[in-house]
Amino acid sequence: MYGSKKKVNMCILNILREYTDEDHALTQQGIIEKLEQDYGITCDRRTVKSYIDDLKDMEWQIEHEKGKEKGYKLMEREFDDADLRLLIDCVLFLKIIPYATAERLINKLKDFGSKSFKDKVKHIYNLSALKHTINRQVMGSLDVIMDAIAAGKKIQCIYNEVGTDFKLHPKNDGNPYIINPYQMVENNGNFYLVGNMDQFDDMIHLRIDKMTDVKLLEERRKDSKNLEEFDANGFYLPQYMAEHISMFSGKSDWVEIKTNPKMMTTLVDWFGTDFTIEKKDKDYIVIRVKCNLKAVKYWAIQYGPKVELLKPVDLRKEIKKEIDRMWRKYKD
Repeated sequence: MYGSKKKVNMCILNILREYTDEDHALTQQGIIEKLEQDYGITCDRRTVKSYIDDLKDMEWQIEHEKGKEKGYKLMEREFDDADLRLLIDCVLFLKIIPYATAERLINKLKDFGSKSFKDKVKHIYNLSALKHTINRQVMGSLDVIMDAIAAGKKIQCIYNEVGTDFKLHPKNDGNPYIINPYQMVENNGNFYLVGNMDQFDDMIHLRIDKMTDVKLLEERRKDSKNLEEFDANGFYLPQYMAEHISMFSGKSDWVEIKTNPKMMTTLVDWFGTDFTIEKKDKDYIVIRVKCNLKAVKYWAIQYGPKVELLKPVDLRKEIKKEIDRMWRKYKD
């Protein structure tokens, strides 16, 4: 009897999840009909009420409104509509997720919502028209990398680039990379592994969707405290991400940038709030921020008409050379 009762409880809970929410209720008769229709279970009103009381005792937030066309509704669920929409959009626009996996995950997330929610999100995606990775190994790679980071172990992988045939082709003559993995990060819809190779003292960023044949090794990874980019505390993700916009690897240093005060939103989008305003006028500001030098070079070129990199002087000269090369390409 207990097993049967437990089964009916779960069926009623599934019905409340599927057909009710804060704005939509289901009467006892409606629940009885759904039990028969969806699960082939026959119940009377008194039994349904008893099962719902059991669910309430288990702290499910079920509200009962009396009156015609009113009834029971599930007021609180694992995810509300806004939560689910955000999670679905995350899956939808993450380039690392293969098409079939994205479709499967979105359908799973939709199942957490009511029928009303599913009706509201029918229009929000067309997966075939969005960019998703061609690497079918990527989800397995993520599993291995997470295990390696948690265990403090090294990984081995083949690193690839996309060829003119739109397929992945191994770099380094197909020889595997041995990586000390520290963290996975997302940037601009792509996932990167932040790691190190034993023969170097700096960090590298590897696009996870370009990694194939990822294997967990038994050897312990190098301690990040031993890398030249970090102090005795080792790898600290918030600081690292603030300095490495666009996921360029290499040296970080202090830079000064002159721009218009109207660029503040853009500056915060890229650098967060980890910069200081050194000079301020109604027409311009000068900010000081620590950033990866390669990244800020191309950032300054990207926003060329609106920003001027003042320091360091050597980087300013590099930007001038890049602009000169661009001008020669477009001068005619």
